[in-house]
Amino acid sequence: MNTSTPPTPFASTPELSVEQRGPVLWLTITREERRNAMSHGVLAGLAQAITAAQGRRDIRAMVLTGAGTKAFCAGADLQSAQAFTTDYSEPHGHLAQLLRAARASYVPLIARVNGACMAGGMGLLSMCDMAVASTHCVFGLPEVKVGVFPAQVLSVLQHLIPRRVLVEMCITGEPISSAQALQYGLVNHVDDDVDAKLQWLLERLLDKSPAAIRRGLYTLKKAESMPFEESMAFTESQIALFTLTDDAKEGQKAFQEKRKPVWAGQ
Repeated sequence: MNTSTPPTPFASTPELSVEQRGPVLWLTITREERRNAMSHGVLAGLAQAITAAQGRRDIRAMVLTGAGTKAFCAGADLQSAQAFTTDYSEPHGHLAQLLRAARASYVPLIARVNGACMAGGMGLLSMCDMAVASTHCVFGLPEVKVGVFPAQVLSVLQHLIPRRVLVEMCITGEPISSAQALQYGLVNHVDDDVDAKLQWLLERLLDKSPAAIRRGLYTLKKAESMPFEESMAFTESQIALFTLTDDAKEGQKAFQEKRKPVWAGQ
């Protein structure tokens, strides 16, 4: 008899829908009337869901999006009296904690950009491992227009796009189009049918080795901030661990037997 405890379901709130659809966890900001602007509750909820997903082997990918078709996320809610922080004595703010949680995630996180992606929304986009956008989307860092600067966003955005493009976006506050976002490497794909393209991408991820992806994202994220020699020492030890997984053994056996592998995920 199976006595294992079933996984605890994820909790949604009126501002954030957290829904598991098969092996994919969907995170949807449901503040359409505020152009899916970030509240502190949304940021905390996203961080909690992403962190909790790390211990769930039944979750193979996460999708982050916004409700409706007008906005992915418009950034901080400037109508709020405490748009950027709730407590100046607290060293770690909600957005920073979310960006840390995404950085530590070994479950692939995909942004489904369905509308305007502005200010802090660019941080949510940039913290994701991949991104698919609708043709009509616009992207921007308009913080200078209200007297601030996209400081935290730089931590996750600065290595994604060319520096001269980044500087122009930061100090002029002017937006770019989906076509430009694709050209600059900000998103992976742009399509009139964002859901069809997202499904296309998910299908090419979900049939691959869960163990290789999980350990692979860990390796990639650790190595990219290391100097060359440190990276080489780290990765040459990691490759040996890859080969010890059940998935690696099954993958090689399936290749030899000319059949599709059946992944154990470990």
